[in-house]
Amino acid sequence: MSKGNDTRKMILARAAPIFNQQGFVGSSLADLMRATGLEKGGIYNHFTNKEQLALETFDYTLALIQERWRQTFKEKRHAIDRLLAMLDYFQGIIDDPPVPGGCPILNLSVEADDTNPALRTRAQEAMNELQDTLRRILVRGIEREEIRSDVDIENWVILLLSTMEGAIMLSQLYQESRYVHSTADSLRKLILSSLPLTTP
Repeated sequence: MSKGNDTRKMILARAAPIFNQQGFVGSSLADLMRATGLEKGGIYNHFTNKEQLALETFDYTLALIQERWRQTFKEKRHAIDRLLAMLDYFQGIIDDPPVPGGCPILNLSVEADDTNPALRTRAQEAMNELQDTLRRILVRGIEREEIRSDVDIENWVILLLSTMEGAIMLSQLYQESRYVHSTADSLRKLILSSLPLTTP
């Protein structure tokens, strides 16, 4: 890898916690310069502007949590086991975040209003991927007769994601992990009592 690529990767790694904790608007050039040890020209030699840096930093952060997602599901084959593992994944965002600041999709979604369509679109794309993953777990679970066939897939996708993301928001707001743990415990009981066709 070239020195330029190394520098670019370093900028993304050091900018990630800043954007994830302070947001796009709250992250100043001075913050980014301090974190990277570079001057303005050194940063913008690799990125056209702050928005491009924010988008690529989001993608960098997203890649870290996607790897955590893959590791969470490793060895999990049964649909119910995969759904329960998903709850563990969300708890990990608070207990052991890949990047400080909580869920980057939630953070970007809250900040990305109509004044910045590029950030908003990227947050929607990331959330769509998450929804698609949950949808596939439920569909395959029904096909394999691990989950009841009369389950409302779309309702469960919305329920699981909105409930856990809301719990993460509360845990971040109050700096208390109990919100995400209590919510995960409740959803775990609901999954085990409502979805299985057979014992996982």
